[in-house]
Amino acid sequence: MLSRLHSVALAGIEAIRCEVEVDVASRGFSHATIVGLPDTAVKESLERVRSSLHNSGYSSPKYRTVINLAPADIKKEGPAFDLPIALGMIFASGEGTPDRAAEYLIAGELALDGRVRPIKGAISMAMLARDRGFIGLILPVDNAPEAAVVNDIEVIGIGTLAEALGFLNDRLPLDPTVIDIDQVFQEASRYDMDFGEVRGQEAVKRALAVAATGGHNLLLIGPPGAGKTMLSKRLPTILPPLTLAESLETTRVYSAAGKLSPGRPLLARRPVRAPHHSASGPALVGGGTIPQAGEVSLAHHGLLFLDEFPEFPRSILETLRQPLEDGVVTIARSHSCIEFPARFMMVAAMNPCPCGYFTDPNKPCKCTPRQIDRYLSRISGPLIDRIDIHIEVPPVPFRELRSNRDGSDSACLRRQVIKARHIQQQRFGENSTILNGRMNSKLMRKHCTLDKAGEQLLKQALTEFGLSARAHDKILRIARTIADLANSENIRPEHISEAIMYRRLDRQL
Repeated sequence: MLSRLHSVALAGIEAIRCEVEVDVASRGFSHATIVGLPDTAVKESLERVRSSLHNSGYSSPKYRTVINLAPADIKKEGPAFDLPIALGMIFASGEGTPDRAAEYLIAGELALDGRVRPIKGAISMAMLARDRGFIGLILPVDNAPEAAVVNDIEVIGIGTLAEALGFLNDRLPLDPTVIDIDQVFQEASRYDMDFGEVRGQEAVKRALAVAATGGHNLLLIGPPGAGKTMLSKRLPTILPPLTLAESLETTRVYSAAGKLSPGRPLLARRPVRAPHHSASGPALVGGGTIPQAGEVSLAHHGLLFLDEFPEFPRSILETLRQPLEDGVVTIARSHSCIEFPARFMMVAAMNPCPCGYFTDPNKPCKCTPRQIDRYLSRISGPLIDRIDIHIEVPPVPFRELRSNRDGSDSACLRRQVIKARHIQQQRFGENSTILNGRMNSKLMRKHCTLDKAGEQLLKQALTEFGLSARAHDKILRIARTIADLANSENIRPEHISEAIMYRRLDRQL
């Protein structure tokens, strides 16, 4: 007897509909075979399924069984096929009615006692079920809140194999899982840090506000203890809140990677990733035998913070150039090509020299000019060109450390950023994801026009500092953002001047 159920295979973060066909013959030895490009975890599912069936009170098929995972040209990975295979065996053996099963996508890992364990990629599965016209999705109860953030679909969370069979046979009514997305955002979007806690550094706060407004990448240069890490960690507090669409995109990456925190079905705050400088290339940009999202994709719509920037191996830093430019990471394999989203803001921090005190007015630097040049050369020119803003973070004077005067706080800076972001939305379209930092040449010619004084100032800077064409474009994009913060329709010379000051490494330390 033949039974057919619908399940899901994951390719990166994309969900692909997969049919699970189970055929139990009327004669032959009791032997089961899985075909359809299964990996080791899928092949091992037969032993888990047999034990789960036995311990749940069902019998395994007594005759030859063939399990086909279609389409057969897509590699099937992971344990999510356990539940549909077990149900398919029960239906093919004549112990249930599979009619209702055709209305649902089914996925779940089975324990030996029949419990259903959580899986990866629940949000992508729910999106696929909705887009393909299924009534709903049957998956582990632990994954149900995660999948329920997708509207217009029933999400049925089940705890055991018996519950799944009872629901499909109309013997056990189960209510769909429902969550209040507004409440999730309200509870999870609060920050424990604030820029008001940072004494002094008002010029650096200004640069961070400019970066947050236009989506510009940022490099902080300063001696140890100047506050580079402290400032960087507070940058998300001035970014606009995640929209629901952005939150779903980012949560989808975390769901496919199995990195969602328990009890947090939706990411309501912009992610902040801070990999150590010993991280490998695949850990940073993604990859592996089974391609997985790297840190740059986990920072999608958020912040990637690279502390001790020159300590990262140069070969690994060079892998950042493509995602910084394109907003995606492409991982090619002989059998497929997988894309992971990687639209993030990069904030890097570094010392000005090996000892760290080259720009410190209070401590003498012990490094020779050759050592400083060798230290800075660890970061390639093309990568530096892709970082919009280079800003020096000086040591904080004692009088500012002990001052009772409040500086700029996150609420104030956030209001400025949101107001300027609104100007960009009006410029590029309400539904556009383009920010000033991502303008192409066509948009720059249209929105970054200069008057005669601005042209002269920019020409002088390019000539004296020997800036590249990419640095020229970066200055114009930054100037456009500064003009938006000033609520100015035109880019004025003072905006150009401030933008040039943010190209610190082009002007030498």
